[in-house]
Amino acid sequence: MIAVFGHLNPDTDAISAAMVYARFLSRQGHEAQAYRLGELNFETAFVLRELGLEAPPLLGELPAGSQVALVDHNESAQSVSNLSELNVTHVVDHHKLGDLTTVSPAYLRFEPVGCTGTILLALHREAGLSVELQDATLMLSAILSDTLHFRSPTTTGRDREAVEFLAPIAGIEDVEAYALAMFAAKSDLGDTPAETLLRMDFKVFPFGDPTQPQNWGIGVIETTNPGYVFGRQDELLAAMDQVKADDGLTGVLLSVVDILNETNRALVLGATEAKLLREAFGVEAEGQVADLGNRISRKKQIVPTIEKHFAPEN
Repeated sequence: MIAVFGHLNPDTDAISAAMVYARFLSRQGHEAQAYRLGELNFETAFVLRELGLEAPPLLGELPAGSQVALVDHNESAQSVSNLSELNVTHVVDHHKLGDLTTVSPAYLRFEPVGCTGTILLALHREAGLSVELQDATLMLSAILSDTLHFRSPTTTGRDREAVEFLAPIAGIEDVEAYALAMFAAKSDLGDTPAETLLRMDFKVFPFGDPTQPQNWGIGVIETTNPGYVFGRQDELLAAMDQVKADDGLTGVLLSVVDILNETNRALVLGATEAKLLREAFGVEAEGQVADLGNRISRKKQIVPTIEKHFAPEN
């Protein structure tokens, strides 16, 4: 059996892609099962409730040599701890190629689009497979989530075309209203513990010398109500400090992205983080908050800038 899963701290694309790709592989004659590597965020839970679906089971430890398919990620820091011991047979991703290695030739599908869902739709169409309502809704939801309903600079024409194709199959007449309902669910954070908020969309990236990398944790909270998040600033900074120590990280940043206004204000933990933002982005932290303007994409605008800053020639 092939275990199909997205990245740690899964978002809507990671969960949807695992579910859709597992079904796709099964329809292609492979035995496959979708899993998750963490708890659902509020937006993803909303999507699954709308469909009346259960979340994929949490993945336990896999024995060495187990067959796995990775979706929406390929870097070991964002995957299961023993990825190097597993047999990666398939990867479908829209991120840069990281430190992935395989023990045997694998099927790899990387494309520079805004969402894994867009690639999965292409796979269905290339294979001549019909797209069913459940999968159409999952892929549509993932694309709207990852592109912030086309607000993100990662958005491509293919993402827009995919949504146009999928919406009638999913039975969603008003895509904008559906996207706003997803974002409202994502923003309904209630009394969620601060560390949970931080880790909901939190990825670790190695920067600099690959033999001795600096590991930075970069979290994102996308919301239509940033005032709520900044009202808990002290709690979040304390959680960032704890996660930095617990995970042995060089630094931790937390972007608070205002979805509707397309802005990013980042919480800045300390001097190390403030120095990075000053040198890499040319912004100063005031009151432990740095205004990153319209840099709302971690994948396209934040991580590449930090990578360039820590490149060996610097």
